Amino acid sequence: QVQLVESGGGLVQAGGSLRLSCAASGSIFSINAMGWYRQAPGRQRELVASITSGGRTNYQDSVKDRFTISRDNDKNTVYLQMYSLKPEDTAVYYCNAEVRRQYVSGEFGPMVQYWGQGTQVTVSS
Repeated sequence: QVQLVESGGGLVQAGGSLRLSCAASGSIFSINAMGWYRQAPGRQRELVASITSGGRTNYQDSVKDRFTISRDNDKNTVYLQMYSLKPEDTAVYYCNAEVRRQYVSGEFGPMVQYWGQGTQVTVSS
């Protein structure tokens, strides 16, 4: 099994900062892309930022120049540093990872997307 555990959400005033972390654990052989999504009440889940295993990043236009995604491949962890937060950033933030598992037999599985449980970020005006 593979688990993604997020941390770092909370309540912050507009203009403030938060740093989210997501650690992947379990029978992992490799991780391809990792990313952060968010879902506000009444809205669809949307991609916030993603990063490949080689470090190439992609951002939603609304967070460019305010958010920075990074990862530590040795720790199977992805981070999202958020600056200049706005009330419209309020949402549940979910971590996502494309993982190839290694089974006890030594065989490898296909790339599968896994999700964290979500962490609430609330930005007050």
